[in-house]
Amino acid sequence: MKTIQITAVDNVAVALHPIAKGEQIEAGGRIVEAQEEIPQGHKVAVTSIKNGDHVIKYGFPIGHVTREVEAGSWVHTHNMVTNLEGEMEYRYEPELHYPKPVEPETFQGYRRRDGRAAIRNEIWVIPTVGCVNDVAKKIVRDNQSLVQGTIDGLYTFPHPFGCSQTGHDHAQTRKLLASLVRHPNAGAVLVVGLGCENLTHEQFLEELGDYDADRVKFLTCQEVEDEFAEAERLLKLCASYASSFVREPIPVSELVIGMKCGGSDGLSGITANPTVGRFSDMISARGGSTVLTEVPEMFGAEGFLMNRCASEAVFEKAVDMINGFKNYFISHHEVVYDNPSPGNRQGGITTLEDKSCGCVQKGGTAPIMDVIGYGDQVVTKGLNMLYGPGNDLVSATAMTAAGAHMVLFTTGRGTPFGAPAPTLKIATNSQLAEKKKGWIDFDAGPVADGESIEDAAGRLLDLVIKVAGGQKTRTEEMGYREISIFKDGVVL
Repeated sequence: MKTIQITAVDNVAVALHPIAKGEQIEAGGRIVEAQEEIPQGHKVAVTSIKNGDHVIKYGFPIGHVTREVEAGSWVHTHNMVTNLEGEMEYRYEPELHYPKPVEPETFQGYRRRDGRAAIRNEIWVIPTVGCVNDVAKKIVRDNQSLVQGTIDGLYTFPHPFGCSQTGHDHAQTRKLLASLVRHPNAGAVLVVGLGCENLTHEQFLEELGDYDADRVKFLTCQEVEDEFAEAERLLKLCASYASSFVREPIPVSELVIGMKCGGSDGLSGITANPTVGRFSDMISARGGSTVLTEVPEMFGAEGFLMNRCASEAVFEKAVDMINGFKNYFISHHEVVYDNPSPGNRQGGITTLEDKSCGCVQKGGTAPIMDVIGYGDQVVTKGLNMLYGPGNDLVSATAMTAAGAHMVLFTTGRGTPFGAPAPTLKIATNSQLAEKKKGWIDFDAGPVADGESIEDAAGRLLDLVIKVAGGQKTRTEEMGYREISIFKDGVVL
């Protein structure tokens, strides 16, 4: 099979493999002759499209052509553009399909003293200000001997903020870092500050709220003679606490799984993202939680999402999130459709609607149970939407801060990036999976050659349970872990 017409109303098909000029291709019951070479992942017209008419893919308009396009022609940036503009009005016309409940499997995880589940038992060193980044790195390097027994690792997450920020940015940094401190995968945490930064110790304690003093320790470098000796002392206390946890059977219903795509290509919305979407439905059926973010990559695909909100109150939060992010673009004098990236285009994605319709496939078909803000925690079972940008580092950090035990990351181009939570990379095509074995954990490429989405999602669920039980992802094996904090305002 060389092409796929995703829905019967589509006037384009997607090349599952490269197509030569003059090759006869079948799509949607039609036989057309390729008028030119069509790269893998790119669109081919299955019927003639008049100048100005919509290009239909996934059953939705993803833009319009700028000149007449003959059947069998390549449809891409040279002959089509976006339809997107600014804010829109939406009506709530719910179409809710709750998945049939399924008895959850178990994974070997950790049970925290507050009752929460975890899939890793790590010690995290969280710097509250960029000035102590290198101190935190040295602390981690010098104390790796503490990683033994049931302690899975010792890590730090440098960032440039915590000082010289004002208003909303300062509050977001404080909130995000406190959320990371609360993350269940951290069996114990050492919070490292300098002592003169805007993000004061008192502010951080107020943001953090109630905490277990055995689990969370604090070091203010200006207040001690030798910060490294004091860090060693505090980390030994952290290790003593964290080593008390051992793996035990925990239901899959307690998992929170983030869903992200980056370096997408024309197969993302056909293989990997629908596989993750079906997996999301499976987790919902088992009583678990999933998180979908990348708000700018929902623009143009709202029809897949808005009427799946479980209530009108959730719908209103979704509308505010979508239009609020559009206003964020407009307030910075940027057009809302300044996307996709050059790599996306090379992989076959033409407009933001094209990218978005593929991106939201990760959300499956189950109802959207809640919409949460940046830095907020998931508290509602089922599918959640999270306010955040499409940027890989920022959005994956936000999902971790929301409580995601693990991030599923689909990619057609490949990327080595890892979030603080284990980041499981899913290739949209088998060529990438074969080429970048050091990056990719799961190959969704067989879907392009006939494997059912159901079977692929079943394979993915099996792998997620293994990773939740301690199997390392490729990013964990390489030690790739980073954070990036969402910033909007000035730096003093």
